[in-house]
Parts: sequence; C-alpha cells; structure tokens
Amino acid sequence: MRALLNYLKLAVAYTRLNLDAQLEYRGAFFSQVVAMFVNNIIWVWFWVLFFGRFKVLRGWDINDVVTLWCIAASGFGLAHTICGNALHLPVLIARGQLDVWMLYPRALLPHILLGRMSATAWGDAIFGYVVYLIFVKPDLPHFILFSALTVSIAFLFIGFSIFTGSLTFFLGNSESLAEQWRYAMITFSTYPATLFEGAVKILLYTLIPAVFVSYYPIIALRQMSMSNALIAVAGAAAVLAVAVFVFYYGLRRYESGNLMEMRG
Repeated sequence: MRALLNYLKLAVAYTRLNLDAQLEYRGAFFSQVVAMFVNNIIWVWFWVLFFGRFKVLRGWDINDVVTLWCIAASGFGLAHTICGNALHLPVLIARGQLDVWMLYPRALLPHILLGRMSATAWGDAIFGYVVYLIFVKPDLPHFILFSALTVSIAFLFIGFSIFTGSLTFFLGNSESLAEQWRYAMITFSTYPATLFEGAVKILLYTLIPAVFVSYYPIIALRQMSMSNALIAVAGAAAVLAVAVFVFYYGLRRYESGNLMEMRG
C-alpha cells in the first residue's frame, strides 16, 4: 500500500510538471484541447443525426452510443494526459533513448510513461465527462460507475500502447505498426460491439481488445451490472499485465543510442 501511494505521488508530481510545461505555450495548448473537443462533438452529432432516422441499432439507442463515445474518449484522454509517453514508446526504444530513464530510482516503466503529457488528450478527457453529464444526465450511482470505468479503460489503453510499442524490441522500428494498431483499437472502441460478428468479434476479444471499451462498460452502465463492470476491469488488468511482461522481457534486447540528453 505504501509503494502504491508513493507511485500515486510520483504521478501527481509528473502531471503537475508536465502541465506547467504545456502552459508555457498557452495558445498552442488550449487550441489543441478545443480542436479535439470539437472533433469529438462532430462525431457525436453524426450519431445524433443517424438516430434521428433510425431509433435503434442492433439493440443500441442514442444514449448507449453517446455513452460509448464519452467513456472511450475520457478513458483515452485520462490515459494519455497522465502517461503521454506511452504513445512515443516505439520511437524511444528504436532510437535508444531509454538510457536517461534508467538513471532514475524506482521502476523504469512508470518514469517513461509519466515523462510526457499529450495536450489533445485533455480535449478527449474533458469532452467525455462534460458530454456525459449534459447529454445522458446520469444520477449519482451511474456517474460514479462511469468514472470508475473510465479509469479501467485508461489502464487498458496504457497497456495496449505499452504492448504495441514494446514490439520494437523484437521487430526493430515498429512505429508505423504500433500507430496503425492503435488507430484500429480506437476505431473499434467507438462503434457498438454488437455490429461485429464472426472473425472480427474474435479479434475484439484478443488482438484488438475493444470489447472492454465498447461492450462490457456500456452494458454495465445500462443495467448497473457489477458483473459486467468486473469483466471490463479484469480485461483491462489482463492487457496491462501482459504488456508489462512483454516490455520487461523485450528490455533485455534494448540497445543504447549513446545519446547525450538532459532533463530538467
């Protein structure tokens, strides 16, 4: 428990420092946040128009789809607001830039992940919570469960980014592969899981684990089902555990870039 609290304090300290760094260029930071917020609004507006003509899609109504967009966006945003370097892991490994992180005390992976913040992720996170409160109008139990599930989804996205990024240890520079795989994960996470069947459905439980974003959390919120919520949490924990194992296993193959680098 003491170790967990120490790492939470570390995350808070990194987040504060990264936010201060982002605010050095306030115009650029806020423009990225607003742009991402508007981008997400446009997609939700598309679904509002769609359900204006078709009231139900494979058992899902407009509230389910808006909830899906909100929980996926806020989970992704929360993940990369705090652990923005997860998106850059393939580049750091390929260029041999992990050396500087190895000099720090405590475990290597948390330092790397916390070392950078994504400005656009703030737009995703704010969009998710604001639109859910305004559009869905949840009562307190639903909002508490929604917030808890966004944390679970944040760990899922972090684990997925670690896993795809760590493939660079084995395949060489896999930046493009990791990026395309991540886009596939994001895309499938924003469509109702009931649309997919057969081989695609198997993919959503394995290589692209989007069902732990686009199915179990939504069913948990719709039915206030703790069993579905626990399945979503267990799925996220499994993806994160596999990703951490692959990262540290692949770290044995790491080759330094012999770069001189300083961090404030």
